[in-house]
Amino acid sequence: MMEYVKLSNTGLDVSPICLGAMSFGTAENWGHNPWALDEEGSRAIIKKALDLGINFFDTANVYAYGSSEEILGRALNDFANRDEVVIATKVFSPMSQGPNGGGLSRKHIMSQIDQSLKRLGTDYVDLYIIHRWDYHTPIEETMAALHDVVQAGKARYIGASAMYAWQFQKALHVAEKYGWTRFVSMQNHYNLIYREEEREMMPLCVEEKIAVTPYSPLASGRLARAAAETTARLETDPIAKQKYDATAESDKLIVARVAEMAANYGAPMSHIALAWLRHKAPVVAPVIGATKISHLESAVASLSVQLTPEDMAYLEEPYVPHPIVGLIPHGGQLLNTRK
Repeated sequence: MMEYVKLSNTGLDVSPICLGAMSFGTAENWGHNPWALDEEGSRAIIKKALDLGINFFDTANVYAYGSSEEILGRALNDFANRDEVVIATKVFSPMSQGPNGGGLSRKHIMSQIDQSLKRLGTDYVDLYIIHRWDYHTPIEETMAALHDVVQAGKARYIGASAMYAWQFQKALHVAEKYGWTRFVSMQNHYNLIYREEEREMMPLCVEEKIAVTPYSPLASGRLARAAAETTARLETDPIAKQKYDATAESDKLIVARVAEMAANYGAPMSHIALAWLRHKAPVVAPVIGATKISHLESAVASLSVQLTPEDMAYLEEPYVPHPIVGLIPHGGQLLNTRK
């Protein structure tokens, strides 16, 4: 029986596993993800997630350029009661080549929320997330637009993803200053081999009672298998390679300890890596990408693993500082890779 948890300082009940929809949508729609699932394969994953008690689903307008939202929306409309599922989607990344095709301007947010709702086949999303920080739009404009989206009933809550802690704090301050809707969640890049978020973002989220829903909890599979093993995604995912290849040598020590502890517990490596995350406040629900039914079953099974403080310290001890990856440096922007 799935035990649900509150999305931090809200009344919203979510499963402690969130199914990420970045695996949904054909390679043709993605342009660079040969491991992505077509609609038939995606629907099987979504149906299994619901059967396992998962009620929290995360996607983005830019995932497969809308195809992920469409696939997820159709499946949830066919398999689930809308009132019982929690749908998150995101805005920021370029959706067209035009001058207003991306970012967090009022124009783009208002346009994209309507397009996302249409693709998802729903009147509202439960959590509307800004995908990255927009250096070219005043945060006051962004927060006012997000507040209006909530006031219009198109989103129940708002969240943020992958930014510097000072940026997140500025956004929280602006919302408080003007009495606008406040962020309730942070979807950041956080796992056993990338812990830079512990320096500022995680303490900030604890202080502000913000739910953390980490993406890449298994480091794109690197924490789920021995360092010598490989998969099609490990070989072909350019984003994952960009995030992890540069530190692969130092990360081997941590991966080896995960493997050692998994053997001691008689459990898969992924169970240990996910259990570690679950013990790190204020993590509420890691976002799990799944391309096989077994990935989902394993993620849910990991909820039974309890680590000791000694286990946690042993897993963490080999960590060394890593370059910041996953967010946008000052003046940078996400590239529009759409053909």
